[in-house]
Amino acid sequence: MADHLKVHPVHDVEAPHTSPSRSPLVPPGTSKSDKVAEVQHQHPAPFQPTIPVTQSKPPKKRSCLCRCLCWTVCLLVLLIIIIGIIVGIFFLVFRPKLPKYSVDNIQITQLNLSSDDSLYATFNATITARNPNKKIGIYYVGGSNIGVWYTDKKLCQGALPKFYQGHRNTTVLNVAMTGQTQNATGLLTTLQQQLQQTGGVPLALRANQSVRIKLGKLKLFKMKFRVKCRLVVESLTPNNGVSTRNTSCKFRFRL
Repeated sequence: MADHLKVHPVHDVEAPHTSPSRSPLVPPGTSKSDKVAEVQHQHPAPFQPTIPVTQSKPPKKRSCLCRCLCWTVCLLVLLIIIIGIIVGIFFLVFRPKLPKYSVDNIQITQLNLSSDDSLYATFNATITARNPNKKIGIYYVGGSNIGVWYTDKKLCQGALPKFYQGHRNTTVLNVAMTGQTQNATGLLTTLQQQLQQTGGVPLALRANQSVRIKLGKLKLFKMKFRVKCRLVVESLTPNNGVSTRNTSCKFRFRL
């Protein structure tokens, strides 16, 4: 049996090479934006939550009053610091100490009741003033007053003399004081009864003095100080030596 001839198609080499047909992704005649829209429609973007944006408030402007207050407080603090430094230097350099006073003796030269019911009194006091400072002097200027009191009644008054007290100086002062108290019959009786019952009459000597402090060659402004001494006299007889006991003095400045 004769073999059947098998015919196989032969590829034509000279035929033009054609690539397999592919369908276009985007049909012809559509624009580029339509292409993007179609792609986004087929593949939607993942969901992203929206975050609200909070707008910060603009900073408030400080008022003129607030700034003035801030400057005033700063200046006050600076002034306090400067004053503190000056005071500290003053204490380190001069080492100030308060003066000391004592009533050494008080003598009654007159204490009698007149016909018009007035009590006339004259006291002579011996007072010792001490300045313990090495570099500070004290000027005792005018305008002083000193008096002797029994409870709330002033018996007599006088004035301290003007003088300068140098460094580490002790000065003894003799001060005369006179006074007149009206309607004093009851007062004199009370003084005599006090003396008989307790053997002494409590009195108070008060002095107000204006002074100026001297630091080296610098003389400072005028200031006042007050001295209050408590003492007990053992006799009210005029022109007799009167002894005192329980004497104590307090000193303080009055700016």
